[in-house]
Amino acid sequence: MNHLLLVTKREYIHRVRNKSFVIMTFLSPLLMIGMAILVGYLSFKNSDTERHINVLDESGLFVNELQEDKRYHYTFLTDVDLAQAKSLTEESELYGLLYIPQSDNLLDLSRKIEFYSESTPSISVIEKIESLIEKKVNLLKIEEEGLDADYLQSLRMDIKVRLESFQGKESSKLTSGLKLAFGGVAGYLLFMFIIIYGNMIMRSVIEEKSSRIIEVIVSSVSPMKLLLGKVFGTALAGITQFAIWVVLLLVLGSLATSFLGVDSTMDMSSAESLAGVDQIAEMMQTGITEILELPLLNLFIMFLLFFIGGYLLYASLYAAIGAAVDNDADSQQFMMPILMPLMISVYVGFFTVMEEPHGFISQIFSYIPFTSPVVMLMRIPFGVPIWAQLISIVILFATFILILWFAAKIYRVGILVYGKKPSYKDLMKWIKY
Repeated sequence: MNHLLLVTKREYIHRVRNKSFVIMTFLSPLLMIGMAILVGYLSFKNSDTERHINVLDESGLFVNELQEDKRYHYTFLTDVDLAQAKSLTEESELYGLLYIPQSDNLLDLSRKIEFYSESTPSISVIEKIESLIEKKVNLLKIEEEGLDADYLQSLRMDIKVRLESFQGKESSKLTSGLKLAFGGVAGYLLFMFIIIYGNMIMRSVIEEKSSRIIEVIVSSVSPMKLLLGKVFGTALAGITQFAIWVVLLLVLGSLATSFLGVDSTMDMSSAESLAGVDQIAEMMQTGITEILELPLLNLFIMFLLFFIGGYLLYASLYAAIGAAVDNDADSQQFMMPILMPLMISVYVGFFTVMEEPHGFISQIFSYIPFTSPVVMLMRIPFGVPIWAQLISIVILFATFILILWFAAKIYRVGILVYGKKPSYKDLMKWIKY
């Protein structure tokens, strides 16, 4: 046990004192905040882009219907045919030309409207134009049938379905959104943690093997303890880095919000502004209430257990691969069997669990140990029984112990094998030793 603690301590200190580790620990949050600000700025600039569109309306039905706003400006052309309108728009380098032909009936008109542009227009532009035209055409169709459009509009009713379980517990669409967010974030964090720190363990083993330091270490420490020490030490270093990231992101995020997101000179005296503030406050209050109604203790405990179990399982495999090869290039042939279950779990989580958290596929993959850390984490917010969670946990840790035993067998032989690119057949032989 003392050897295990010493190896864990050595691996942890070696990681946290590494210059690249220190630099990336403090630089990554700055890069993340910078990327968020850049994406936000580019999105704002893109949403603020003005689009000037010429309109040739031969039907005369839409002269006052295409109302301008800050982003869309319409210029109606007169006394020109379609060819002249296209040439004029192209020479003026405007965004595009909307052509509405003359037609005998509305159905025929709806099928002949065209939009000309230099390149394919964005989906939002086409949806905006279609929405404006559909509104007018539908109104004309109602009038054509001799119906009162205002009366029909007054008959419209907004339906809001009240959500409640059979036990009488109320929920809302916001609750579903929060559950999706927690599950998605938890699964994604685990996926990234395994990829980043699993590769770190593998490269560490390869470096020590290449420098022959491993021969000295293994003379006094058993391969099992050496393997576990590397896994635990790297995990602690990763947790330390994640904790620092969380603190820095919270601090930098609050600073960025105060400097860029809040205008202290904003006029709050108008009724519209006050109504907006009240609405935001009500949404925040509802959000806090919904969060507090989630099984937070269960979510936190299971997040830790699945996070630790999933990491230990995959980290053991990464360490075994590092011991089996001499360089990163040789490791690539063994990476696909490790990455495939991870990719499948993310696919099942985001495309199956999100749609049907208690479906057959979701349940099956939440018990398979190579996919359960991601899939079960994404299912738990939707109400998985405790007994089902415990079964999945037991299967996961039992598989980890089994995989650790196999990995230690490969590790024991592989760390002393040089100059040979191992095959799967060689790995099977090493396990039998």
